[in-house]
Order: sequence, then structure tokens, then C-alpha cells
Amino acid sequence: MTRTVAWRAVAARAASLLLRYPDEEVLGSLPVITGALPDLPADVAAPLRTVAEHRAAREASRLRTEYVELFDFRRRCALHLTYYTCGDTRKRGEALVGFAAAYKAAGLEVVGGELPDYLPAVLDLAATDDGGWRLLRDNRVGLDLLTESLGREESVYRHAIEAVRAMLPAAGPAELRAVAQLAGTGPPVEQVGLEPYGLVDTTGGRR
Repeated sequence: MTRTVAWRAVAARAASLLLRYPDEEVLGSLPVITGALPDLPADVAAPLRTVAEHRAAREASRLRTEYVELFDFRRRCALHLTYYTCGDTRKRGEALVGFAAAYKAAGLEVVGGELPDYLPAVLDLAATDDGGWRLLRDNRVGLDLLTESLGREESVYRHAIEAVRAMLPAAGPAELRAVAQLAGTGPPVEQVGLEPYGLVDTTGGRR
């Protein structure tokens, strides 16, 4: 494994944990995350450190309440990447099939009942397989829109997304145009079943 591949895997795993619901296991990983940050490039380590320090300084109960309010009840802060470009339409079902195929090709599966476009799960895939990085590159528009939404909420979690974006190629003209358009109109809307997943839950899955 080359040095670049190694640090990107560490950074992807760190970002995944910092974007997950802050249960005891996830919060218990903070010392490991902070210990790994000095080995990462500054533009990746600095934003991840901001989120890690925020979580270390807050009471767990407050972190959990804030997390649920942000990611479960604000659709434009959804951690499901295809929501931003597909909304609740038939296209989203097709996109989810593509995500699922990437996990299958890597010999992995999404755990915890999440959809395959759940960002922390995609980051875990990226930590072990280039297919995860491809999904992140292909869904750069969703990451950019999520960053904008989290910025409007003044959420510390925008820094974790910024770290992920720092590991991807810069957005091209077409992606910038798509972000500008979707930022104004919002995701497409079409209330239909999304086979094989059924109606999509755009929340973080804590019920």
C-alpha cells in the first residue's frame, strides 16, 4: 500500500466516524482519530480535528440531540448522497442499485440497515476499495450541496465534509452549474416506490 493510499484510507475512516451518530462506540474512537491526524495532510487533518475537538468537548447527550435535530429532521442536511441529485424519484432507485453494486464488487455490505448511499458507509468503502472513491467523485455535487446546507446551519459537521472534498478532484464547470441550480430549486420530487429499496428514508436511521 502506497503512502497516499494509506493516509487516504485513514482519513476516510476518520471522517466516517466523525459523521456517524455519536453513540458510545463512536465517541470511544475519538482518541484513535486524534492520534492519527498528525499523519494526514493539513487541509484534511485540520477540519477533521475541528469536529473531533467539538465532540470531545460536548456532553454525549447534547451531541446526540444536536445530531438528530440536524441530520434526521433537516432534509437538506441528509447524509444520503443520491438525495441531492435524485430526490424522491425513480432515478434514485437506479442510483442506489449502482451504489449497492460497488459494495458487492468489494465484497462488503452496508450494516445497520442503512441505504448504500449513506455517506459514512461510502467513506468506509473508500477506506478499503477504490470503488468508494469513485462513488464520492461521482457524487461531488451532493457533497457540495451538503456543505452549503451545513454551513447555513452553522454546523461543525461541515468541516468533516470539507475534509472529504479536499481529497477529491476540484469541481468542474458542469458540477458547479448543477450545484447552483439545485441549491435554488432543491432536489427533484416524485413520490414513488424506489425498488428494490422501497420509499427512501433520508434520515440517519435512528428510530
